[in-house]
Amino acid sequence: MPSIIRSNIFSAIIFTSLLCMGFLSSCNKDVFSSDPSHSLSFSVDTLSFDTVFTTIGSATKRVMVYNNNNKALRISNIGLKENTSSVFKINVDGHNSPNNRFSNIEISAKDSMYIFVSVKVDELGINLPFFIEDELFFQLNGKTQNVVLETYGQDVIFLKGVVFEEDATLTGEKPYVIHDSLIVALEKTLTLEAGCRLYFHQNAALRVSGNLIAEGTREKPIVMRGDRFDNINFDKPVPYNTVAGQWDGIYLTGDNTKHSLKHVHINSGYVGIYIRNSEEETIPAPENMPEIEIVNCRIHNSLFYGLAIENANVTVVNSEISNSGSYLVYMNGGTHTFVHTTIANYFNKGESSAQSKFRNSGEPSFMIMGLDKTAPMKTTFLNSVITGSFDNELTIATRFPELYDGIFKNSYIRKKEPLETPQFDESIQWYKKDDIVFTSIEFDMEKDKYYNFTPDSVSPLRNLGDPQTLDLPEYSKYDLRYDMNGNDRKENEKPDAGAYQWVPKKED
Repeated sequence: MPSIIRSNIFSAIIFTSLLCMGFLSSCNKDVFSSDPSHSLSFSVDTLSFDTVFTTIGSATKRVMVYNNNNKALRISNIGLKENTSSVFKINVDGHNSPNNRFSNIEISAKDSMYIFVSVKVDELGINLPFFIEDELFFQLNGKTQNVVLETYGQDVIFLKGVVFEEDATLTGEKPYVIHDSLIVALEKTLTLEAGCRLYFHQNAALRVSGNLIAEGTREKPIVMRGDRFDNINFDKPVPYNTVAGQWDGIYLTGDNTKHSLKHVHINSGYVGIYIRNSEEETIPAPENMPEIEIVNCRIHNSLFYGLAIENANVTVVNSEISNSGSYLVYMNGGTHTFVHTTIANYFNKGESSAQSKFRNSGEPSFMIMGLDKTAPMKTTFLNSVITGSFDNELTIATRFPELYDGIFKNSYIRKKEPLETPQFDESIQWYKKDDIVFTSIEFDMEKDKYYNFTPDSVSPLRNLGDPQTLDLPEYSKYDLRYDMNGNDRKENEKPDAGAYQWVPKKED
């Protein structure tokens, strides 16, 4: 074959190949729809942020944008209604814009993209939370679609590494965000007024060598918790506040100190309250024993201990101590009184729990330790509850249990085998299995369930309490007639055991 013919054939093949490649390339390009009926879909209609502290940026949330059409879409503009003045910032598929505006964004047929939203609020100099709203808009094919953005801003007071060397008071006007530790010096008193909110950063603690007076009300409780209001991740929106170990805890030390906690809610630290005398190797004299009253309080979701007591006199009344990775209550030395108190440990109960740590095996909810070097011990336990997910939730560790100075009456205790010692009145109900006791003993976001230790309608706690306890003169100042929720215990023939009284649901 002549060379010129071969050359022409080769050129024709190349031309044909290039033509086909160009044709295929044009076929693969997206064809953008201009049909106004073709619109976007979103993962949410409204993106809500929890309360955002002023001057502190929030965690980022996500909006998924979907093109469910058979043709690609070109979004003319994406932006915020408030533009550069907005407290919100947006990131479109990994790209930022200083003016929160993006143009000609393409999204293929049957495809999706991410928009990340964050928020930062400037201080306004007001005490009450303020509502903030904006709109994330999408313009395409001559029409506009919106996703509402909303949050509450809150001015705060920052305390970092503060040591109170004189008596001090924290009010309920604005929340406090605490970094490092908040320390109260020896012989000084820290007073927390009703409605006071302390939000502790990671590893921050309240350390009191003097006295702590924290007296809230049912309407204005005092709150101590971690400072994170966001969720763990995008796909499983579990709030950080439901996860134990978000901050350190409350440590009360020093001889001859007095502490009063009323209507205080403490949750999600490493420990709830740890109280001991200042010198670990010494036993304080009876007149120098630290004293603490815990009344109408909730200590919940601690990574290690709920209430740990070493050589101190403690009175717990009308309170809930619930869910910890180790002992809920550990007592070692001193006089300890529990009246109408619910001690319930279902830490990490349920498949949807937010905890990554299970309870330590062999560590019951209620531990009385009389083997170490401690002050003389005495326990009074009336109209109360000790239960949880283990077969045995009460242990008295002493060489001579029959001589232990204690009295347990009209209470519910989960233990596989009853303790046959004189401290336990015949009114004690020993329970061997986890049955219908409370309204809810699990945490499941999908089912909208969170732990609720109010007795169930058929609970064995019902009518277990002794009504005479409500009128004992030594407890008259605590007004035991009303439970933690304000329900009247005297409306029934007998009060229920624990911090909560069952009440029938109101008919619609």
